[in-house]
Amino acid sequence: MRPCGSAAGGRRGAARCDDHRMTDGSFTLRQFTCPGDVPLRLRQALTACWVEVTNAGGAAGFPFPPVDAAEVAPALDRIVGLLSPDTGRLLTATADGDLVGWLSLRRDPGRLIAHWGTVHHVQTRPDVRGRGIGRALMDEARRAARDEMGLEQLHLAVRGGLGLEDFYDRLGWREIGRRPGALRLAPGDDRDEILMLLSPL
Repeated sequence: MRPCGSAAGGRRGAARCDDHRMTDGSFTLRQFTCPGDVPLRLRQALTACWVEVTNAGGAAGFPFPPVDAAEVAPALDRIVGLLSPDTGRLLTATADGDLVGWLSLRRDPGRLIAHWGTVHHVQTRPDVRGRGIGRALMDEARRAARDEMGLEQLHLAVRGGLGLEDFYDRLGWREIGRRPGALRLAPGDDRDEILMLLSPL
């Protein structure tokens, strides 16, 4: 491990880059906490996954498909650039050496809200769904948030009309509110933004 700096005022001492791996039979979970630990090849795989999921109709941050790597790569670079042990983590799942899913975990270090974090861009490649990869990523995010980042709650927002809230409900999340019709995908196609909470961790 090498120093990475602490974005949360050094509350836990000198933060370092941790490379956590967990193997679950057919796939491996890995955690990244420093921009320098995410090589170009992985960035390209993350971008390709995001493009594939979006163009298959997934709600992962780009609501107007089709998209391509040129559009998605800058957003991925921003996520990687914000990685830090205290405030930003990237969790990936690989199978047979290929990326099959990922998510990002963030927290605002401000004193008022530093006790909770947010989960973003949860996605698995369409051809590997049904193998428990999404559940494993979410379980690992919960563990890392609780045991390593010291968080007490996790929040996320999902697009209505896709049944995503049912997936999170099965993992212990609960709906805490909606913004009715907040997401306009097309004229006449307004979707609710569903707000969800996982607490306690």
